Amino acid sequence: MARPRSDIGPRVILAARDRFLKDGVDGASLRAIAQDAKTSIGMIYYYFPTKDDLFLAVVEQVYEKVLADMAKALEPDVPVRDRLIRLSTRVGQASDEEVLVARLVMREVLVSSSRRDRILERFMRGHIPLIVRTIGDGLLDGSLDRSRHPMVLIMATLGAGVFPQVIRRAMGHRLPFPDAPAGAALAAELADVLFNGIGAKS
Repeated sequence: MARPRSDIGPRVILAARDRFLKDGVDGASLRAIAQDAKTSIGMIYYYFPTKDDLFLAVVEQVYEKVLADMAKALEPDVPVRDRLIRLSTRVGQASDEEVLVARLVMREVLVSSSRRDRILERFMRGHIPLIVRTIGDGLLDGSLDRSRHPMVLIMATLGAGVFPQVIRRAMGHRLPFPDAPAGAALAAELADVLFNGIGAKS
């Protein structure tokens, strides 16, 4: 049976996000979520049969836009290095909402193996293939070191090009170096580190 048109689903997702951030998914009360969303527990179950389904809906609401932006950043219209700079820049421009949901995802994948598996399954249908394709293009055009295992290149790309932007965005002014680069400037420096390393030049 098709679900009726309603704003209940989005209201429940917003209320659930706030409760999940405050209490964790396991600790969040569906009764409190229903009250915050001005609906009933029955309606929550109608839209989201399990609490994990509701958690994934909270993630998907933000991830859908992030994924579209990542796909655009990694379009093969420029060299691989430039694509990775665009990706890193986009991560550095994460909205407050995206940062909150990323924090929620990181916490929940550490406490629940079933949530971890479902998130990984979603990512394997989302941004992971985009990054794998980009690494493959870099191997084909010679811009990446063919002697390195592709998995090492993928992990190095995430570790040196993406995660520092997440850390920079999350820590803001609390970094030990107040003049640290951010956004596009950080993305360019991270790409330089990724392609040229951190060793001193002779």
